[in-house]
Amino acid sequence: MVVGISGASGAVYGVRLLELLRAAGVETHLVMSNAASITVAHEVGKPLSEVRALADRSYGQKDLSAPIASGSFRTSGMIIAPCSVRTMSGIASGGAEGLLARAADVVLKERRQLVLLLRETPLHLGHLRAMTAVAEMGAIIAPPVPAFYAKPRNLEQMIDYTLGRVLDLFDIDIDLAGRWEGLHSPLTK
Repeated sequence: MVVGISGASGAVYGVRLLELLRAAGVETHLVMSNAASITVAHEVGKPLSEVRALADRSYGQKDLSAPIASGSFRTSGMIIAPCSVRTMSGIASGGAEGLLARAADVVLKERRQLVLLLRETPLHLGHLRAMTAVAEMGAIIAPPVPAFYAKPRNLEQMIDYTLGRVLDLFDIDIDLAGRWEGLHSPLTK
C-alpha cells in the first residue's frame, strides 16, 4: 500500500494510518510532500525519522526513480491522508509534479484504488472541479468527516473510525468499533 501525506492539516491521519497498516501486516511505501514535514512536526510532534520508520519503505518527494513511480511496481493502491487541495489539483491536471502526485497518477493509470482524505473548507468552484476531475479518473474522495452515531469518546476514536472506513475500501479489517447496526443496536441506546 502506498501512503501519501501532504502538507494539509490532519497529518495525524497519515501517521495513524501507517500504524494501523503495520498492525494489519500490510507492507507500506511512504511519500510525503515537502510541506508535510512542517505539518507533521507542528501537529503530531514526532520527528520525521519516527514517521518514516513506521513505513516499510520511505521515499523523498524528488525521488522519481522510486519504485512507486512506475506502474510495473505492483501495489494494492494508495491513500493520501491528508490530501491538500494543491495535491489533489496536481493529480487532477495529470501534471504529476513530485513523487506524491506521480505515485497517485500511476495508481490511477493502472486502475488501482486511490483514496484522497481531502482536507479543505470551504470549497470554491475550482476545488469542486478538481474533485470532479479526480473522481471521474477513478479516485475516491473521502474527507475525514466524523461519524457521531459511533459516539466517539475522544479524538483517537474519531480518527480510527475514519481510517477504518477508508481501509474497508481495500478490504483491510481493523476491527472497527462503532459500526452501524441500526437504530435498536446497543450502539445507539
